[in-house]
Amino acid sequence: MAKNINTLSAQRHKARHYAVQALYQWHMNEAAVSDIEAEFRVDYDFSHVDLEYFQAILRGVVNTYGALDAYLEPLLDRKLDDLDAVELAILRLGLYELKERIDVPFKVVINEAVSLAKKFGATDSHKYVNGVLDKAARSFRGLELGLTAE
Repeated sequence: MAKNINTLSAQRHKARHYAVQALYQWHMNEAAVSDIEAEFRVDYDFSHVDLEYFQAILRGVVNTYGALDAYLEPLLDRKLDDLDAVELAILRLGLYELKERIDVPFKVVINEAVSLAKKFGATDSHKYVNGVLDKAARSFRGLELGLTAE
């Protein structure tokens, strides 16, 4: 069973990897998400990717980006427009997972986002992504964090 969990974890890691790239492309080019998805499936090897997860998070972020941005803005120390496009894609993805994918532990969401920021972002963007998503986790995953309403 551990192998299946590790396999799923690796497949979802790759799904997030491609999703961040696809979200960046969507943000920069304003292309249809279906076109971007099709392009990615042709250009990249998806044999070890959780394709359903890739599709769900990509479409989920694109379909709810306005609401995600509204949640995100109060957590930022700068205007949304001042964020690097890579950071924005990672933050939207992380926020979407925290809010909508409660099947994924908050620590996994944050660790994955930090990993993506280290890979694709600017030098210290992973620290910023970690801080913002930590604040978001307190809002969306308070019970999971052991926070109680008083």
